[in-house]
Amino acid sequence: MTQIFNQNGEVLPVTVISAGPCYVVRKKNTESDGYDAIQIGYQEKKKNVNHPEQGYFTKYGVKPLKFLKEFRIEESEIPNLQEGQEIKVNIFSPGEYVDIFGKVKGRGFTGVVKRHGFAGGPKTHGQSDRLRAPGAIGSQQPQRVKKGTRMAGRMGGNQVAIKNLQIVQVDPKNNLLLIKGAVPGPKKGLLIIKESIKK
Repeated sequence: MTQIFNQNGEVLPVTVISAGPCYVVRKKNTESDGYDAIQIGYQEKKKNVNHPEQGYFTKYGVKPLKFLKEFRIEESEIPNLQEGQEIKVNIFSPGEYVDIFGKVKGRGFTGVVKRHGFAGGPKTHGQSDRLRAPGAIGSQQPQRVKKGTRMAGRMGGNQVAIKNLQIVQVDPKNNLLLIKGAVPGPKKGLLIIKESIKK
């Protein structure tokens, strides 16, 4: 993340995203595959390409790519995209709104204070070891732990969508997008950027 100034001199927090170039690897249809979809690849893979991978990418006329993602879409909605075609960042324009999907950082097994924001217990009256404890988890009726009770467990590592983020700048030369605000995931994490339905 960084910050830039807009035309009014206001400071905007932005995230710089390297968005492309991506390549259309394969178009699937109902006749041959049973459903309509488009397969998009990103980031050229320069080493450790085995023969099956090499044959697959050669068949569709693209260089070996590190990441492949398939998107279900109706055949009528697929624009005039051809296998092997390059998709650059210039399909976006400043002022548009996008939805960004990413995998958040994994926090491992965490307690209730970190995971759910519990306050913990008092440290007085001999309770020196209850500061970050969850407290009681059951009740007299019913005599069991209810489903959905907030407890310690694995935190993070799941896919999150942040919707209606505004594009501030587009840099076609370097394939960069400047998005207002923060996006999920760590640095150099893989993101999916979709056009928002917000008007």
